[in-house]
Amino acid sequence: MRRPDSPVLLIGAGTGEATCGILYIASYLRRHDIEAYVRLSDTDETAAEMTRSLSELIGRVRPQIIGISLKWFHHVARALQLARIIRKLDRTIEIAVGGNTASYFWKELLAFKEIDHVVLGDGEVPFLSLCRGDDPPINVAKPANLKAPLEYIQSTASEDIYYSHFDQLFLSELDRSSYSGWVAPGKGCGENCLYCGGTRGMQKATFGRAKPFLRPPQSVARDHREIAGHTWQLRYDFQGSSAEFLDECWGGVDLSRHSTTYFLWGVPPPELIDALSARFQRVFMVLDIGCFSESQRVKLMKLGLLKPCPTDAELMTVIAHARSHRNLELEISGIASLPFATTRTLEEERKLIDKLLSMNCTIGYQRLESQPGALVTEHPGRFHMISEATTFDQFLHYFEEIDASMRTVPMVRYADEGFEAEVEDTFAELDHQVLSHAQKRGLVKLSPRARFKNAAPQTRTLTLGQWFGTHAVPASLHDEPLTAVRSLDGTGLVCAPSVSPRKFAHPSLHQGKEAKAILEVLQAFARPVALRDALDALGSDKLELIDHLAQARFLQPA
Repeated sequence: MRRPDSPVLLIGAGTGEATCGILYIASYLRRHDIEAYVRLSDTDETAAEMTRSLSELIGRVRPQIIGISLKWFHHVARALQLARIIRKLDRTIEIAVGGNTASYFWKELLAFKEIDHVVLGDGEVPFLSLCRGDDPPINVAKPANLKAPLEYIQSTASEDIYYSHFDQLFLSELDRSSYSGWVAPGKGCGENCLYCGGTRGMQKATFGRAKPFLRPPQSVARDHREIAGHTWQLRYDFQGSSAEFLDECWGGVDLSRHSTTYFLWGVPPPELIDALSARFQRVFMVLDIGCFSESQRVKLMKLGLLKPCPTDAELMTVIAHARSHRNLELEISGIASLPFATTRTLEEERKLIDKLLSMNCTIGYQRLESQPGALVTEHPGRFHMISEATTFDQFLHYFEEIDASMRTVPMVRYADEGFEAEVEDTFAELDHQVLSHAQKRGLVKLSPRARFKNAAPQTRTLTLGQWFGTHAVPASLHDEPLTAVRSLDGTGLVCAPSVSPRKFAHPSLHQGKEAKAILEVLQAFARPVALRDALDALGSDKLELIDHLAQARFLQPA
């Protein structure tokens, strides 16, 4: 066996935060003596920006292997762009891709000369096997091995998958602070919703996972012990556990000052809502009800095309119980334009959304996306619909053609142009209502006598080198002071009044007079102060800045 390939750098294929999968893989590699690092967050949009930041990362880590996480299908074009840039920067680096989309399109990806390996299914053991030079590596497809059997499949027996080494994985405080607290208490899905690319059947085909499972509670408890000190919130996205299971997973960790975002479907039992409310300072629960038409929802469930969802009556019961907890906010989410829509179901959507908005509920609302492997994407004709993308080439072409800053995906639409127009008009109308309600709901009203206080739960003083990473900052500026502030909702502000934009600039960094003004305003509201008194001390020109900080929840009514 040859010497292990180390160090290893793991990055996401898209902009923003990468999936938590690269953190689990990097933790596992570290526990097996592989020097692994992650770049969790990526804000680059242009090819020049991507080249510059990748060059800095490669110079800092000197990786033997770079793993690109391609979980989401809308990152397929960018994953290939990243691979091309890496190959130009250093031809000796091996490039591997993995994740749900990579496992589904593995044959197509291996046709590109920039891709050396595709890791199939769960990545921890296969990536270690690849780094150790196993011949052949477990669950790894490559041009010379065009069919890799799924020898490794995670299950409840996989007790060695958990977070660790969070003090060593990240290359900057900015990247560490980008971690949003995702924990995976379970894996897989037992349903076959017609619009989803992660169904039971797809899990079996791409991960070898015959059925979903909950991880061993002791492994999930290790996650919480590792990350509780590194994040202000915890996020969960799974179904099937109980309050008792979660209590075991929390493992006695004090989370009373943390927030949580919990995504679920079905009818959540009251004791689950009670447990979340009792454990966390703030709870944001997202309940997926499939669609906002009850008759359409029931029909899809009866046909086995939609997971179990609440009836409207059950939904109202859940809302009532959620409202009994002052620290819990509930969002109701659904998809417009699912199959079997009619003029009558569109009217049902209007009525339910109107009712939920009148109850001051938060709503998530979107149109039906084309997802690789989903039934309605692969066979839209069965439902009298048309998918804007079905094959790998169609998805790749779609995302290659749009601007990097756009957040659009291919859609599934009705083949009948007249009815499609009716569906789109209804969506546009309701989407506008939902957006307007959300904007008004979160608005903080300013009045001269109103008292405000700096509500930021965390303010840290660091150096420019610590925050952005020594690889990204000129050596002469490593020790320049920087203040990082976090709002109640996790929004971040970083201020460096002494750093000239001519010497160093970053899109997220406030500098010079602007940075000084922000820190002065926050300091002025260190204790509750009436707005008019603060303006007398700061100057009336600070009103716009105060309003911005209040809407972003750095300042809150005292």
